Amino acid sequence: MNARTRGESSGAGKKVLISLLVAVLLLGGLAAAGTYLWSQYGQQLSLAFGWTTNDYEGPGEGETIVVITEGEIGSDIAANLAAADVVKTSEAFYDVLLAQDPAVEFLPGSYRLKLQMSAKGALEALQDPANKMELTAMIPEGKTVSQTIELIAAGADIPLAELEAAVQDPSAFGLPAGVDTLEGWLFPATYEFEEDTTGAEAIQRLVDEQRNVLTELGVAEADRERVLTIAAMIQREGGRIEDFGKVSRVIQNRLDQGMKLQMDSTAQYGMGQHEDGSVWSTDEALSDDNPWNTYVHEGLPKGPIANPGRDAISAALNPEPGDWLYFVAINLDTRESAFSVTQEEHDASVQRLNEWCAANPGKGC
Repeated sequence: MNARTRGESSGAGKKVLISLLVAVLLLGGLAAAGTYLWSQYGQQLSLAFGWTTNDYEGPGEGETIVVITEGEIGSDIAANLAAADVVKTSEAFYDVLLAQDPAVEFLPGSYRLKLQMSAKGALEALQDPANKMELTAMIPEGKTVSQTIELIAAGADIPLAELEAAVQDPSAFGLPAGVDTLEGWLFPATYEFEEDTTGAEAIQRLVDEQRNVLTELGVAEADRERVLTIAAMIQREGGRIEDFGKVSRVIQNRLDQGMKLQMDSTAQYGMGQHEDGSVWSTDEALSDDNPWNTYVHEGLPKGPIANPGRDAISAALNPEPGDWLYFVAINLDTRESAFSVTQEEHDASVQRLNEWCAANPGKGC
């Protein structure tokens, strides 16, 4: 083989090798792109092609309580059922509901339902009088006073006006000196009431339960409003219980460093936008000079922004060790959050949320 032949052979071999490398890189790029696209749009594609369904099958298992309040419409009930994992998605239930003729009318009250039911089964269960619980109110964690008394009124058959009148005078319920609102002091749990329970008696029962929990956790009376203020932010911001301790640490680290807390939940509460269901705050809410807005004011907000449960209170008392200064939700379905030490890390996590929101329109973004 002469030199020219060897050179031609070597050149051809290099071209083949380069072609193979290009092909590998292209395939690798396509695979990476495919993985990313699937992570963002896989659920929609699976539903579109019938590979998966947005509905559970079967009668369900376990048990939970769902409360329907006065004035709630079908979309509200669908969202509540999905949040409680009674149905797989709000869309599945709402589609079944819209198909009913005549239209279904729901009675306010507390209903005992199974978890992971088919949408059709959940609708049938809500129409079965046997599942309606009398004089029972289930109060989830993170509800405000106004939301809580609506749930009591619906479940315990106590007039809402009577409850509204009762909460106007916080001093009647034995709160620590200086506390001028019941926000944070109504312990979330499931309560059974007597037929003759008054609005004031119902409120007192929730306050007493919150006081018992604080006593059990060793919180001195002088510290209770502060602890509940932190716990309420943890409850509203934390997403998953396993993240509560990290959220508590972020709050403590920012307070220690003199940083504004910049909690969206406080800005939304101060503007009355906490029921909008959006993870984003409006520019108006972020800039409004109200005493709850931690984007404007340093330190803690004026007081609690919701009623926290035991886990959030415990996290407020026991922050998880760490250097985190930032966190943001990155998946609103799983309620997962990313925690960061630097602004750059946080910005990358915010971009992950933006990408998730773009791929999941109408899911709280």
